[in-house]
Amino acid sequence: MKIGEKLKNLRVQKNLTQEELGERTDLSKGYISQLENDVSSPSMETFFDILAVLGVTPEQFFSQKNVNQKIVYSDEEMTFYHDESNGYQIKWLIPESNEKEMEPILLTFEKNGQYKQFAPSLSETFIYVLAGKVTLQFGEDDYIANAGESIYYEASKPHRLQNAANGKSQLLIVATDSYL
Repeated sequence: MKIGEKLKNLRVQKNLTQEELGERTDLSKGYISQLENDVSSPSMETFFDILAVLGVTPEQFFSQKNVNQKIVYSDEEMTFYHDESNGYQIKWLIPESNEKEMEPILLTFEKNGQYKQFAPSLSETFIYVLAGKVTLQFGEDDYIANAGESIYYEASKPHRLQNAANGKSQLLIVATDSYL
């Protein structure tokens, strides 16, 4: 049975280098590499030591299924929400992105549109203005960005986006921790 790819995925998920995993298990970086490339097989004791450092039981390790990662999403898979009273439309670019670390959306403002007020959080937000002009109210300060400009902030203060153009504005937004 080939276990190398699963070991490597677990190591990467734990943010460990091969060297760090080797240090924690008294194994060499080269041996960890051999295991991950299925060139060598560990003894049961060594295998259990590696799993302990990676924080999984043998049962969990072998019950994990290799899931094919979805890479490309079609327009039909994306969901929309239109808030007429506040003058905006959201297009979620990745289905179930609220379960991921990043949540990319396409936000379109109608004239005078505004997005809801957000409380401070640990989220980080990146915004690229595709068309129009927007104002970010961030705490007591306002920041204006035009088409072709980007905004990046840690959401440590109350914040809100609103359209500052005479027509429509469109933004690509990527936020961590799904605080959209």
